[in-house]
Amino acid sequence: MDRSETELMLRGYGLTTAEFYYRMPDYRNVLNSFVWQDYDLAPDHPKLFEFVEFWHDTIEGPLHSVRFSHRRLLSSGEWRNVVGEFTLH
Repeated sequence: MDRSETELMLRGYGLTTAEFYYRMPDYRNVLNSFVWQDYDLAPDHPKLFEFVEFWHDTIEGPLHSVRFSHRRLLSSGEWRNVVGEFTLH
């Protein structure tokens, strides 16, 4: 079931950005990079590790290293339901 980004953020998900450095299949001395982003749960990062497993199983270029950062963009204390709005002038 696909959830909206706002719903994921309210459930504790944050934006995880990972930069993968991998070796080219034909030229092992050449490193290339790939950037991946998705909403994930810290500290376990199940989606990130699922993508790493996918990489190992299907991509020919072996991983050299992975750098990632995680940031919660919204917490439950920052969200409030506004029922009405008053405007002046």
